[in-house]
Amino acid sequence: MHPAVIAEKSPNKPAYIMAETGQIVTFQELNDKSNQGAQLFRKLGLKRGDHIAILLENHLNFIPICLAAQRSGLHYTAISYRLLEAEVEYIVKDCQARVFITSKDRALVVEKLRGKTPLIEHQYMNDGCIEGFESWEDAVDAMPTDMIEDESTGSMMLYSSGTTGRPKGVLKPLPEGVYGADDGSPNMLALLYGVAEDSIYLSPAPLYHAAPLTFTMGFLMDGATCIIMSHFEPEAALQAIEKYEVTHSQWVPTMFIRMLKLDEETRLKYKVSSLQCAIHAAAPCPIKIKEEMIDWWGPIINEYYAGSEGNGFVAINSEQWLAHKGSVGQCLTAVLHIVNDEGVEVAQGEIGTIYFEGGGQFEYYNDAGKTNESRSSEGWSTLGDVGYLDADGFLYLTDRKSYMIISGGVNIYPQEAENIIVSHPKVMDVAVFGIPNEDFGEEVKAVVQPMDFADASPELAEDIIAYCRQHIAAIKCPRSVDFEKELPRHPTGKLYKRLLKDRYWETTKI
Repeated sequence: MHPAVIAEKSPNKPAYIMAETGQIVTFQELNDKSNQGAQLFRKLGLKRGDHIAILLENHLNFIPICLAAQRSGLHYTAISYRLLEAEVEYIVKDCQARVFITSKDRALVVEKLRGKTPLIEHQYMNDGCIEGFESWEDAVDAMPTDMIEDESTGSMMLYSSGTTGRPKGVLKPLPEGVYGADDGSPNMLALLYGVAEDSIYLSPAPLYHAAPLTFTMGFLMDGATCIIMSHFEPEAALQAIEKYEVTHSQWVPTMFIRMLKLDEETRLKYKVSSLQCAIHAAAPCPIKIKEEMIDWWGPIINEYYAGSEGNGFVAINSEQWLAHKGSVGQCLTAVLHIVNDEGVEVAQGEIGTIYFEGGGQFEYYNDAGKTNESRSSEGWSTLGDVGYLDADGFLYLTDRKSYMIISGGVNIYPQEAENIIVSHPKVMDVAVFGIPNEDFGEEVKAVVQPMDFADASPELAEDIIAYCRQHIAAIKCPRSVDFEKELPRHPTGKLYKRLLKDRYWETTKI
């Protein structure tokens, strides 16, 4: 539905509630604030197809800013608030944003970007200002609440990995037609998960991630109320389910694990009977954990496999999963093809790269090479994942993007850490990859070839970790470092990372 339609129908109904503070934004307020934001974007000269960047924690104003961009025909890039200044600088420059919006909470990071983002024409800050920034609240409050005359549909452009380890923006074509009009496409939230206007959706994850932002926006445009947590805590999530009588929710497996590890008295004292649907994705879920969740919450657990690229959507419900344990489901929006290294489609049950035919279109912004690498000769597209299909057409993943680490549902690209660590004066070579972690699925491990193996020591390992954390976000840095006299490289320079990684995965099972 168009936000104005929802506001007219249910002006005082909560659109979303901040779980920790209880702050409420009604559908009327959401419509007005997003209209004011759209008016501001037009006043600043932004037109359909332009880009803005947003660096915010799960802030009260996050959703109105995104909705303002959405109804202004803009591409909006939400950036992880965990990133350091060099990482933020790269994304802000690469996405070619004309407007940058942040908060006082991120001041220590953004103040170091002064003079480094020349394409930015206007910078705004919430909750106060530092030098070089204007108040977002004051700027928006000065705008009329009327709709702009040229509303059109915008799109988020979030960042994935690039071929060199640098993240790349996933650019999708802007939808055509009148914003908010029924284009005849199916409502996937309603069809798959039973979403309706009386649904109450709990979002426990950072909104800068594709799934939480997409689902939160989707629920809101269906007229449902969203409960937004500032950060995930297992008991607080259960409290929110009971307090707000949550009907729908979305998780990553590490959240399941942390809730299951609460002592039984704490875990079971909260009522979860209001839950009708719990959705999970983003990382592999151990079979045992999923079985325990179904035992606890009932057969309401739904899983999907997809990417920010939007080129395919694979889904499975509890009943299907119990009959196909380990599967991520059947593809609903495209045709799946499993292809070997020679580009030939393999037989049912054989492992190969997963391609989608006929799904959504995308390109990697400013990277034609990576875009071309994601396409087959037939024009099918891949996320780089590997798997197989069973006799019923259910997909099983056997590997993930090339060495991508998924820790607690967060995608980590090891090349960034490798590029930093190899510049350490005592490091000759390095390989970074994911190893098993019971709580988070994977954790970051570095194997280092020192300049002098006599230097290999716990002290050097600690120094390497600290060195890495000086340059990039701690979540991307290794939690531990091992040493090898020589890393397995081909004479051409190719690193056989799998030879290292397999040692850890073969000896440790989750």
